[in-house]
Amino acid sequence: MKKVLRSFFLIINYKTLIITALAVISTYICYHTGLTAKFPDMLVGVAIVFPVVFSIGSAYNRRETALQRFSDFKGHALAIYYATRDWTVDKEHDLPQRTRVIIESMVVLMRSMFTTKHEHDIQNNERKVFQYFSQLSSMTVEMRKYGVQSGEISRINQYISKMIIAFDNLKIIHAYRTPVTLRAYSKVFIYIFPIIYGPYFASTFNDFSAHLEYVMPVLYSFILVSLDNIQDHLEHPFDEVGEDDIRIDEKDLTTHMN
Repeated sequence: MKKVLRSFFLIINYKTLIITALAVISTYICYHTGLTAKFPDMLVGVAIVFPVVFSIGSAYNRRETALQRFSDFKGHALAIYYATRDWTVDKEHDLPQRTRVIIESMVVLMRSMFTTKHEHDIQNNERKVFQYFSQLSSMTVEMRKYGVQSGEISRINQYISKMIIAFDNLKIIHAYRTPVTLRAYSKVFIYIFPIIYGPYFASTFNDFSAHLEYVMPVLYSFILVSLDNIQDHLEHPFDEVGEDDIRIDEKDLTTHMN
């Protein structure tokens, strides 16, 4: 139960309280000034709920794709480590240790790169990650000295290539969001809808018992703003704020490199 409540309160923030308060004030003013109107309920679903649900679905698919690409990155990184450890005939070398350090450093840089909001830091970390890819590529040439055949080295280079592709996919997911105009449209209507629907909420006062008149504006505000907060959490799968975020942890990878 505690976990459910903690997850629920993640989607309630200051925006929820502000919009709810404004909706209640708008309803109160409309009722006492006699400004009432019967707006269609269908407008809420067509103008707001459908676009928001579409955005949530798109953001969720981006997150799932990012999880797959990160798994590809980790899987090929482990394959390279095992190759440096097991494929060499001569075991008198430090290739596995160096590979482990490089991969761990790459994951740390990726975590820093995907959690920061500064473009300059993102570019610097990206450049360092590709420097580590270059070091991995150089190590494959060095493996020739320890009895690794050309065909096996070619396979390791394919692993590095797939790591680069997975990293680039993660970078693109981090840089490009769901449609910006659709998100802007949804936010504008979510924030103004509970306020401009004050005349509609005021017209329903006689349909409720005493002290329950403001249930509708409160519920509408909580539901719509909470949906927007859910979309925001899924929109940034690397910021480590929501419970559905992707955790990039170097220890989770390096524990398998023994």
